[in-house]
Amino acid sequence: MADCRAEDCEEEKDKSSGRQGPERRLIIQSTSLNDPKLSKLKEVLIDWTNRTLKVEHIVVRSLEEDLYDGLVLHHLLRRLAGVQLQVDEIALSADAQVRKLEVILAALNETLEINEEKSKWSVKLIHSRDLLATLHILVAMARRFQPDLVLPANVSVEVIQCEVTKSGIKSDKQTELITSQSNSSEDLQRESNKECPIDELFKLEAHKIETVKKAILHFVNKNMSSLGLNVTDLEKQFADGVILLLLIGQLEGFFIPLYQFHLCPVGFPEMLHNVTLALDLLIDRGLPVQSVNPEDIVSQDISATVKLLYYLFKRHKNK
Repeated sequence: MADCRAEDCEEEKDKSSGRQGPERRLIIQSTSLNDPKLSKLKEVLIDWTNRTLKVEHIVVRSLEEDLYDGLVLHHLLRRLAGVQLQVDEIALSADAQVRKLEVILAALNETLEINEEKSKWSVKLIHSRDLLATLHILVAMARRFQPDLVLPANVSVEVIQCEVTKSGIKSDKQTELITSQSNSSEDLQRESNKECPIDELFKLEAHKIETVKKAILHFVNKNMSSLGLNVTDLEKQFADGVILLLLIGQLEGFFIPLYQFHLCPVGFPEMLHNVTLALDLLIDRGLPVQSVNPEDIVSQDISATVKLLYYLFKRHKNK
């Protein structure tokens, strides 16, 4: 991305041949690429993407270079929205990548309820490694699928809009907003800093704590009965992560392959692996459990265990 040049616009003119209407391209000015807010947004989005796809061993290092072929977007859409698409896992040729992106973006726009003509991304832009379009699409996905994710507010960049018309090439400078103050980032930050209701609960009388624990225990056993399992001790029976993983699978409607966790864990490291995997899965599904320490669960900390189960209970109690 750099200042608009004649050859950039000429390239857009070549690409637009045979299409109706003017062809537009927003090109970020080089001075905006060094904006600390933009750098922070990229960092947050990369971190969120990597946390979401951690269990699939997918690592994103560059938004421009790692999302253009559709693989990452395909996996994000599948994990965040449960959308299954019949596309090649890996598309090697440019034509195959474009065809894959067409299917993915059509499904994504439908899921986000965004009209293709009004979206700020396209197959062409994503495949050409357009940073601005890539940022817009990830911000839209984060807002929809993990609204508690705190994005830097009021991020904007200076762009040159190149427009190819029948009469020639026009360009003008403008400001493009990526996240706005209405993004509620500050509100989300305040919300994330608020004490969890379970933290408040453990400041109350013992009998009130027991009432909530019984409600959660009933919820757990109701959903585990089909597996022939019964939980009587929240602290001890969730410490090794096995029942927790099985419960997540039941509630979220997916099967966790047995090779991904220790079915009969021996020792602290294997138990910690199971619980960490469970927390990663819940974060991937948009549950705000980032503050829960897996070591606390393994160590049978009742407040940490109840907090974790509370978020599952809150999401699935009416199912």
